[in-house]
Amino acid sequence: MNWFQENRFLGSYLAALGAGTLAALIFLWVAKSGFETAKAEFEQQATELAALQRHNPFPNEANLRKSKAQAEEYKTAVGAFQEELKTHVLPLSGELKPNEFQARLRQAITSVGEKARVNKMRLPENFFLGFEEFGAALPETEAAPLLGQQLAQTELLVNLLIDARVAAVTSLKRVPLKPAPTPGPAIAPRGAKAAPTPAPLLENAVVELAFSGTPGAVRRALNQISTAGEQLYLIRTLHVLNEKGTGPPREVAGAVTPVPAGSAPANSALHFIVGNEQVQVTARIEMVRFTF
Repeated sequence: MNWFQENRFLGSYLAALGAGTLAALIFLWVAKSGFETAKAEFEQQATELAALQRHNPFPNEANLRKSKAQAEEYKTAVGAFQEELKTHVLPLSGELKPNEFQARLRQAITSVGEKARVNKMRLPENFFLGFEEFGAALPETEAAPLLGQQLAQTELLVNLLIDARVAAVTSLKRVPLKPAPTPGPAIAPRGAKAAPTPAPLLENAVVELAFSGTPGAVRRALNQISTAGEQLYLIRTLHVLNEKGTGPPREVAGAVTPVPAGSAPANSALHFIVGNEQVQVTARIEMVRFTF
């Protein structure tokens, strides 16, 4: 006791060192126990994994039959859905020759022009349904069947506008066909075999269409295009412009002429402020074709 009182600093240092050493030993013992537990669990799971990797899986016969039945049901459902989708796309002209396509083009131009004349709808001068380059030249033999399908799709689109009683088609431009990309090998991890990139399930033919008409006719046209049963159309972009940039003057629209009691008004016809003007529509429309 006398030594501790005479060497207080050294005694305090030794006491703190002893307490720290004891705490470190306790922490080491707890960590060692946790490490041994984790090591035992890891070795057990590694042993189970190695056993599973050495053995071939043995499927349950009942589950295997159920899995095969579900796969067949799924395949049947997908096939039925694909057949249903094909009914909403005009068929591809399988063996259409270039001269036959040109004959169909002339027939379609004549038919659309006559129908537009009867319904008093204006068409552009020298209207070729977007196929101007084939007015005097034949297409490639490989492209003729697909061009025949696009011609039928475009003819139906213009007929929908005529049936909706729009006033005029001001322009119709067809985006030229692009060659389909050749499926190539996909990027695979090192050592693995690259699988080929699957071909797209659908392709789109694009037309840029501009027409004008009353608001009611334009509304009917857009509804008929978006709900056409024979062909699936996608209205990708749509711009609508009113021919009247400003509304009617407020004082004219709200003016009321006083009428003496017991006398009929000079003009009893209703005067519509809006609804009689024309609207101009520009749309980019995709005509879908399925490749399956």
